Amino acid sequence: MPTARQDIIETEVPVSQLQIGMHVVRLDRPWKDTDFLLQGFILQTEDDVLAVQQQCHTVFVEGRVNVSPEPLERSSVSKRKTVDKPVSSGPSRHQSSIPKRKVTYINKVDASREMTTARMSYTEAKATAKNIMSSLRLGRTLEMNQIHQVVGSCVDSVLRNDNALLLLTKIKNKDEYTAEHCINVSILSAAFAKHLGLLEGEIRTVALCGLLHDVGKMRIDDEILNKPGALTPEEFAVMKNHTTFGRDVLAALPRLAHSAVDVAYSHHERMDGKGYPRGLAGHQIPLFAKIVGLVDTYDAITSSRVYDKGRASMEALQIIHRNKGAQFDAELAVEFIRMIGVYPPGSIVEMANDEVGIVVASHPTSKLKPRVLLVRDANKHALATFREVDLLKGTLDSAGQPYKIAREVPDESYGIVMKEFIEQGILNHKAPEISAPVNDGHGKP
Repeated sequence: MPTARQDIIETEVPVSQLQIGMHVVRLDRPWKDTDFLLQGFILQTEDDVLAVQQQCHTVFVEGRVNVSPEPLERSSVSKRKTVDKPVSSGPSRHQSSIPKRKVTYINKVDASREMTTARMSYTEAKATAKNIMSSLRLGRTLEMNQIHQVVGSCVDSVLRNDNALLLLTKIKNKDEYTAEHCINVSILSAAFAKHLGLLEGEIRTVALCGLLHDVGKMRIDDEILNKPGALTPEEFAVMKNHTTFGRDVLAALPRLAHSAVDVAYSHHERMDGKGYPRGLAGHQIPLFAKIVGLVDTYDAITSSRVYDKGRASMEALQIIHRNKGAQFDAELAVEFIRMIGVYPPGSIVEMANDEVGIVVASHPTSKLKPRVLLVRDANKHALATFREVDLLKGTLDSAGQPYKIAREVPDESYGIVMKEFIEQGILNHKAPEISAPVNDGHGKP
C-alpha cells in the first residue's frame, strides 16, 4: 500500500512486479546486507531488476504503482505495470551514447606482483607531470616522446592489473596536488576505459587526454590557482579560462591526438548545457571529455587541496550519483560507480570483528567483497605478521564468523599511513592468505 514519508509517496512492490524506470528508495532488508553500492537507485536495465529480485522479496518505490493481487513469476522482468509518477535518470537528450563493449579484459597478473612495476611507472609519470607544468610555466616545448612513453607504461600496467595503479592513486600529497591530479586522472581514465571495454588504442588515447586535461591552468596566476579560500566571481571567471588556454597550448603541438585538444577544451561541459566554456548540450560533448570530466571530479573531491580537505571515496561517488544526468552522463556515472566500488584499492577498512586492513584488490563482479590485507588486530595493535583475507571466499575469523567490512576509515587512522606502506614495499608481495580461523586455542586471535 502507498505510504507517505517526508512528502514522498512510496509503494511497497513485490520484486516480481518491478519494471525499468522505477525508483527504488527502500528495501526489505538493510542496504549494507546487499551488493548495492548506493542507498536508492533507479532501475535502468533488466540486469538491475534481476539483481534486486535475487536479493529481496519486496521493495519500496517512489510513486503510486498498481500492484497486481496475483503473484507473478519471480524472474519475470518483461511484464510491465503502470507507475503514476515515472522516474527517469533525466530527459532522453541526456542519455549517453557509450559504444558497445568491444573488448572484455581480464587481469593477467596478481596485483601484488604488479605493484613493483606500477610504482616505477607512477613515479616516472608523476615526474613527467611536474616537468609538463614547469615547462609550460617557462614557455618551453613539451617533450611529447617522453609523455607518450610514460602514458604507455601506465596503460600497460593497467592492462596487466589495474588494481595496482588504482591503489597508488590513493596517495594524496596536498603540496603536490596539480601533478598528482593529472597523473591520477590519466590512470583512472585508463582504468575506466578498460572497464567500458574500449579498444587498447582508445585506452591509450584517453589516458593521454587525462594527463594533459589541465595544462591550461599553468597560464592562470598562482594567486588565483592556489588561493586558500573561495574564489570571487571575477576570479572564477579567470579560472574558467584554463579550458581555452589548454586548447590553445595543445593545438599548437605537432603530432598530438586531436582528442586531447577536445578534452582540454570540453571537460567542464555539462549534460544539462550549463557547463563552460561553450555551454554544450550533452550530445555535443565528446565521449573522452565526458570520461575525463567525470574522473576529474572524482579525484578532485577525494584529494586535499589548499582550499578543501579530501573526502572519502564513497562520498565522492554519492555526489556523482546525485548529479548524473545533469552534470555527468547518466550511463557513464553508473558505470564509473560500478568500477570504483564502495571499497576501492587503497581504502583503509575496519572489519566487523574490529580488525583493520587495507584493500589491496577488488573483484570486478563483487565490489563489496575485496581482498584485504589485515594489519591491525581487534585492539588496533600492529600484527606481527600481516595476513590477507579474500572476502569473496567467505573466510571465517577466530570467532567463526565470516570476515566482513564494517566501514571505511580515513588515511592515517590507527597509525596506518598508505604512503609508508607503499614506500616500504609492504604491498608489493602477496601476504599469506587466511584459509581457516586463526586463534590461540582459547578463541582469541
